[in-house]
Amino acid sequence: MEVQINTLIDQESLEKRIREMAEELDRIYAGKELKMIGILKGSVYFLCELTKHMKTAVTLDFLSVSSYGNGDTSGGVIHFNKDLDDPIEGQDVILVEDIMDTGRTLSYLVDVMQERNPASLKVITLLDKPSRRLVKIEPWMTGFTIPDRFVVGFGLDYAQNYRNLPFIGEVD
Repeated sequence: MEVQINTLIDQESLEKRIREMAEELDRIYAGKELKMIGILKGSVYFLCELTKHMKTAVTLDFLSVSSYGNGDTSGGVIHFNKDLDDPIEGQDVILVEDIMDTGRTLSYLVDVMQERNPASLKVITLLDKPSRRLVKIEPWMTGFTIPDRFVVGFGLDYAQNYRNLPFIGEVD
């Protein structure tokens, strides 16, 4: 599959912003242990790069969900493909997302995670497309706010391809 991909956010800018986010998390959570939950598959690159730069004690877990709608849109029934391995009760938890779009699935996940009684629960995302938001949810921390474009790279895919690009590219 060959498509034209134009650089939207270059590798250097990505790395710089992720280091800044790691430093901010270290300041906020100094002396605490933090549970970071990656939402599979897209968040893996961001989560790994972020935690690599952190000094705070971090444990990791992962969720995988599917959202079924009318075939080409999400927003229908949410199904857990993989739930957490460990409980989060009483822990400081951050849900780590690659991109916030409509917010439907993430809003549902926040509600489910809140029912598990974490000490705190926050959402961070590498990319945010606020123009696409359909539900009232905002990230606590954002790497980059982007326009409504179809993007790939750094974990984001097009038919499971292009996740491994070291930059964020716009599919032309």
